[in-house]
Amino acid sequence: MQTPFHGSPWAYAQVAKEQDYKIWLVVNPSTWLMPIFIALVVLALLVHTVAFAIPGRAWTNHKAPVAVAAPAEVVVVTPAG
Repeated sequence: MQTPFHGSPWAYAQVAKEQDYKIWLVVNPSTWLMPIFIALVVLALLVHTVAFAIPGRAWTNHKAPVAVAAPAEVVVVTPAG
């Protein structure tokens, strides 16, 4: 018995690509598009909240450290001549 994919993963990918439209026969966009979008936004907010809660992985409002001492005086020596 021969399969429609003939043992090639590339053939399977082509057949699967041609049948991608079938998901919309089950998931009606007029009903589920906004709930799916809202769920994705909530998921993105949760992922970012957890990521920024990790110590050292968030933006901070800390100012740059202030220099403790002034730099040493620079003396420029030019050769005589």
